[in-house]
Amino acid sequence: MTNPIKAARNLLKRTPFYAQWKELGWYPDYWYWNLRGRPRRTPHVQKQRTVTEYAERYGMTTLVETGTYYGEMVSAQKNRFREIYTVEFMPNLAELARNRFAAYANVHVYEGDSKVEIPKILAKLDGPVLFWLDAGYYGWSNLNPDKSRLAAELEAILAHRPDHVILMDDAHALDGTEGRLSIPALTEHIHRHFPGREVEVKYDILRITPTK
Repeated sequence: MTNPIKAARNLLKRTPFYAQWKELGWYPDYWYWNLRGRPRRTPHVQKQRTVTEYAERYGMTTLVETGTYYGEMVSAQKNRFREIYTVEFMPNLAELARNRFAAYANVHVYEGDSKVEIPKILAKLDGPVLFWLDAGYYGWSNLNPDKSRLAAELEAILAHRPDHVILMDDAHALDGTEGRLSIPALTEHIHRHFPGREVEVKYDILRITPTK
């Protein structure tokens, strides 16, 4: 038997209003997360606050995001950053984002594989940037291509400038299984090959920052 709630949600996904509908749940989800003692799954409001906190702490005016999805982070941050670059692999979601943010000259939507698009974006940048990365596949460059997307992004960003700030959600998936790195292994790799960075995890968000 078809779940009517799931069926209604799938139908809503086909409309231009699904993104706004999702945003109606931001604060109820955040309040419920607090009531449950802040479990591992981080609500979107907390992610937004983390992005804002690090932008203010490090004086960042440019945000680069991978995994646009329905544009929730762009929607939350579009008036806080001078420039926003967001990358989405799925053509339909990229088109949705282009239409949704067409009136915002500071929002630039890229369609494609982020490990290809991130180097293109880096070539346009001439100052420190805040990155909000979609976890996706985990791995490092010696792994199969489909498991090294995140690693390729991290390598490109870390090699570009020492003062970029990187935030990555779903840090719990860095558990050392099925070809994934563990957080200790990732930290050791960064310290060895890209010194001058600090690595920590809080609220399931991996944070890579310049050493103070």
